[in-house]
Amino acid sequence: MRKNSSFLHLFLSFALLLGQAKPDPDPLQDYCIADTKTPQYFYFNGAPCINPELAVSSHFSTSVLSKPGNTKANPFGFNVTLTNANNLPGMNTLGLSMARVDIDANGIVPLHTHPRASEVTTCLKGRLLVGFVDTSNRVFTQQLNPGESFVFPKGLIHFLYNYDSKAPAVALSGLSSQNPGAQIVSLASFTSKPPIEIQILKNSFQITDQDVARIRKNLGG
Repeated sequence: MRKNSSFLHLFLSFALLLGQAKPDPDPLQDYCIADTKTPQYFYFNGAPCINPELAVSSHFSTSVLSKPGNTKANPFGFNVTLTNANNLPGMNTLGLSMARVDIDANGIVPLHTHPRASEVTTCLKGRLLVGFVDTSNRVFTQQLNPGESFVFPKGLIHFLYNYDSKAPAVALSGLSSQNPGAQIVSLASFTSKPPIEIQILKNSFQITDQDVARIRKNLGG
């Protein structure tokens, strides 16, 4: 009985801690314009603030998402342009960010996760097939036309695929963190530094030594 009571106390304490966890800390003032010029000698959530009296309208606007990205820089045919404290300093501590996603014809934003954010994606141009996998391995997919949106829950593996073989596609995503993070499953598995042991990859993906070598070569690992 005493053992069960100790377990209950531990469980309740753990649940309380999880209940207090938030993706990003709430701001303690109207805004905290990121100071991107002063050298940062220690690290904490967000960036240091400039004097609020120095805030101007340009701190809260950016044109970075108006320009197409280079989709030829990776083998998947996509580019993500993300707002951050450098190109949009007024977003510092607000717990959100936005991204422009350019995808070549038949290009893909491969299976990936955002460990610190949920995401809502709106198709602006072209036709997209999007989807995610939940922790029960159920797949939810949807075809998006311009103006249509889809939500990816926090931390779950998801993808965006341009199934038009001739025309590129463009999407706009909103994320619920200033620094959502992104981890592409294939790159994390096959191009890590230092490399993951081959036996681990073979057993995890049920593939051969030759498969590991070929995939690493194709991904630039």
